[in-house]
Amino acid sequence: MYRKLLVIAPIFTLIVVVAGAYTRLTDSGLGCPDWPGCYGQWTAPDTAAEVARAEQRFPDAPIDSFKGWVEMIHRYLAGTLGLIILAIAASAWASRLRKPSNNADTVRDAHWLATGVLVLVAGQAMLGMFTVTLMLKPAIVTSHLLGGMLILAVLFRMAVGEFVDRGAVAIERAARLAPWAAGGVALVLGQIMLGGWVSTNYAALVCLDFPTCHGSLVPPMDFEHGFHVLRELGEAPDGSPLSHEAMTAIQWTHRVGALVITAYLGTLGVRALRVPGVRGAALGLLVLLAAQVGIGVLNVAWLLPLWLATLHNLGAALLLCAVVMLRFMVSRPARSASNARASYGAGGYGAAISDASAHASAGVTATGAASSTRVPRLPVEG
Repeated sequence: MYRKLLVIAPIFTLIVVVAGAYTRLTDSGLGCPDWPGCYGQWTAPDTAAEVARAEQRFPDAPIDSFKGWVEMIHRYLAGTLGLIILAIAASAWASRLRKPSNNADTVRDAHWLATGVLVLVAGQAMLGMFTVTLMLKPAIVTSHLLGGMLILAVLFRMAVGEFVDRGAVAIERAARLAPWAAGGVALVLGQIMLGGWVSTNYAALVCLDFPTCHGSLVPPMDFEHGFHVLRELGEAPDGSPLSHEAMTAIQWTHRVGALVITAYLGTLGVRALRVPGVRGAALGLLVLLAAQVGIGVLNVAWLLPLWLATLHNLGAALLLCAVVMLRFMVSRPARSASNARASYGAGGYGAAISDASAHASAGVTATGAASSTRVPRLPVEG
């Protein structure tokens, strides 16, 4: 059951991430003015009687059944994902470790990771509530997006650790790329956060030209107000409307971040192509990177159509998975020679060899013929 859930969970998380993006892009985040229900019930008001009750309970909240259903479907999906993750955590704690017999790369601390994801889900639920009660504050909405992506990254890492075999990887060559791949994960998460800040501040179309912005590579910008965290949606910290220069700073920074990500991940992917056993992960990363850059440019050129903006969010999620996959492929296996040495205690390999010799000697029969007992092979690095 545990392994089946590890297959389902990342896929379901992708669905929740896309549903969340669609909710945000259709301005349905306040489709229900309360939480966790919708106008005091568990479905969006549809019938005349339900609408009348909703108007009586929430006289200051306009009723839009479509936006209400978009918001509630997102909540249903997120709640289901929480139950899946709860089942994963329970199963992981029950067994402490479940892994395929031919794979030494399973995450050994799966029970702790599953518990961590469960805590993230609880935090996500709270952020979902604050998104409604605090009226779409940019900092809350962006944190909500980032939390969903973190959940996806951890679940995907647990899944690849359970199912992906790194037996063909040239470990010594691959390990040199491990810190760079970890940096790639951090950069992608940072760029996702910037993208969320663009979306939650409605700054996606503040620059209608590309690669310039308002005809300049460095247009007039207001970073202080654009990136002030503790403010309301569409407002500067003093309550005045957020200036065009502040929104330009948000969009311009996201574009610069995309340039940095493209250069960094492009270089990392090309280097990883030269490492045996890692080429597939590297190629997947490069393809998704190119697609995501292309989608971003088309969003500006085509004035942000809903389907393409939603696809851009999906692309970001898949790119995160790709760099997490590459990070896994170039990291050292959980079971290495140093681990084997530790498992034999202070005696190290000498104790292992003595133990193997004793088993071999014990297997010799009275006539001198060796039994079928085999000397165990010691695990070695790379």
